[in-house]
Amino acid sequence: MTVHFIGAGPGAADLITVRGRDRIAACPVCLHAGSLVAPEILRWCPPGARIVDTAPLSLDAIMAEMQAAHAAGLDVARLHSGDLSIWSALAEQLRRLDGLGIPYTLTPGVPAFAAAASVLGRELTVPALAQTVVLTRTSGRASPMPEGERLAAFAATGATLAIHLSIHVVESLTAELIPFYGADCPAAVVFRATWPDETVVKGSLAEIPQLVSAKSLGRTAIIFVGRALDAQNFRESALYAADYDRRFRPNGAVGTGPS
Repeated sequence: MTVHFIGAGPGAADLITVRGRDRIAACPVCLHAGSLVAPEILRWCPPGARIVDTAPLSLDAIMAEMQAAHAAGLDVARLHSGDLSIWSALAEQLRRLDGLGIPYTLTPGVPAFAAAASVLGRELTVPALAQTVVLTRTSGRASPMPEGERLAAFAATGATLAIHLSIHVVESLTAELIPFYGADCPAAVVFRATWPDETVVKGSLAEIPQLVSAKSLGRTAIIFVGRALDAQNFRESALYAADYDRRFRPNGAVGTGPS
């Protein structure tokens, strides 16, 4: 018996990985975050599968489901939204499974920030302008921010910021960032990227709070800040320059097709 943790992607059912889909289809038990995982994904569960919405459950209750499946010799598909590597409450589940001696696997998923960037039609790293993306959030009731992980510290680098779970403090957030990025810095908010009710708000950093308040967006929105969001006059990467010497095109030889 194995618990298969699966990143179910940002919303749209067809953005789950093939591996994730196949593991769902092979598991007679499915635990899913019903408030965040698209219900269409559950159609891949095998007939007669036990399907449990974990949104109203405590961690103890979720672990009890896994232990019961383990005792019965039934594999479990544990679905989380986005990717497992960030803000998935994965660490505490793995720690308990380790203590119980229950095996598990991890299958990554499309993260929400990547889906949101696609919705915006933007690359978050632009040559000589921004080469770092900071994935962060502000303090919340469930998890406070560690000392030192302040927005101002990240903003001082000029990196592109992808700020999660913080739409409720967008006014104070922008006030903290304006001294570093400038009031005219491009910003955008993407709410529920790839879902049917997907909403996008674009504007300057100074304008974003007012634009957001008019939309009444929920906490699943991501706030992007950085000059890369509206880059126009930037230096192109040398990677595809005709005279660039690299392993697949030695001595800058011009290829006959795309690589």
